[in-house]
Amino acid sequence: MTDRSFGYTSLLAAGLAACATVLVSAQDWKTKSPTAAEWAAMAKLPDFTGVWEAGRPPGQAAAAGQAGNAQGAAPRGQGAPAQGAAGRAGGGRAGGAPAGPQLTPAYAAKRQELASRGAEDNETANCLPPGMPGIMGQPYPMEFLLTPGKVTIVIEAYTQVRHIYTDGRPLPSDPDPKFFGTSVGKWEGDTLVAETVGFSPLTQLAANTPHSDKMRITERFRLTAPDVMTVDTTVNDPEALTAPWTSSRTLIRHRDWTISEYICEENNRNYVDAAGKAGVKLDK
Repeated sequence: MTDRSFGYTSLLAAGLAACATVLVSAQDWKTKSPTAAEWAAMAKLPDFTGVWEAGRPPGQAAAAGQAGNAQGAAPRGQGAPAQGAAGRAGGGRAGGAPAGPQLTPAYAAKRQELASRGAEDNETANCLPPGMPGIMGQPYPMEFLLTPGKVTIVIEAYTQVRHIYTDGRPLPSDPDPKFFGTSVGKWEGDTLVAETVGFSPLTQLAANTPHSDKMRITERFRLTAPDVMTVDTTVNDPEALTAPWTSSRTLIRHRDWTISEYICEENNRNYVDAAGKAGVKLDK
């Protein structure tokens, strides 16, 4: 009599091993040391390096009441927020009227509930960073660093760092919830296309606007001039949005700038009392 149990057991073990391999490849990608050829290939990529700030492309007339510098960007520390709704969330139509995310009835009710909170109850007022996509719409500079297999974005606001992995790894199927999610990118010609999934429930889609765990963000970074970058962002969330929310932002490069320190807790006047109620210290 043929013993088929061994064959079945072997097949099952092989199947589990294959599943484990897929899971490891998606969740625990092992970074390899860059080769000389990979370093040389960096020279063929668009030059994203340097410090960038939200602003107007060179030659574009400054908006009333906003005197820009020679490049059309606002003075440092007074940078224009992202074009569109709520600024900090990076929303709106490029060059047009603001357009906020269109919410499903359930999430519209959640937004109304969040909007009724006091300003001191906002997470960012208590030094938590906005997370994605809001962190990319802050009116503070950000620095792009390109290395083989990775684009690193150092954001002055809240002293935050984002990584966009371009080493061929897949997006995780079961990502850990993070403020900036997990970002995987690829180069399509001269455009960096980044897909991001897995966001902390403490983050918001836009001001006072929650998202579901199915939110997915696509960003397209492209130089439109030597020192001008456009960032087109599309947010998909089938539970929270009735349609994808698309926005565009223009960044101006400052080659003589460096990223400054941003310590949110320094001089922070917010506190939480023993009952868990937030408040503001006014005696400082």
